[in-house]
Amino acid sequence: MSKYLLNKFLFTVDRDPELVERYRTDPVGLVDWWEAEMANRILGAIGDERSTWLAFTEEERQALRTHDHVALFGMGAHPFLTLTLFIAMFERDHGPMEYQQAYGAALAHLSLPYPDIAT
Repeated sequence: MSKYLLNKFLFTVDRDPELVERYRTDPVGLVDWWEAEMANRILGAIGDERSTWLAFTEEERQALRTHDHVALFGMGAHPFLTLTLFIAMFERDHGPMEYQQAYGAALAHLSLPYPDIAT
């Protein structure tokens, strides 16, 4: 399991409005494409510098494909990254602060110590 790769996915998708929409409408396709094309690109690299070893586990892939922010948090994905991305995808379907409250309520069963979110 790679918290780095989960957070890299959330970070890069959240910063591109086209990817946000693709993730909203076709999460399976976007996750598969991103893992094949983007997972091994070096952040901040000039050109097409890549590593070769990064890949999601099946558990990570499934949580990303189903937009399961509770499972992602349990795996160590940073909650600010999931919250900002999921707000961009789903807030429009809800009233003011309704999505944020539902997001928090879904995590309410968790107590300290929270999963380690350090990468």
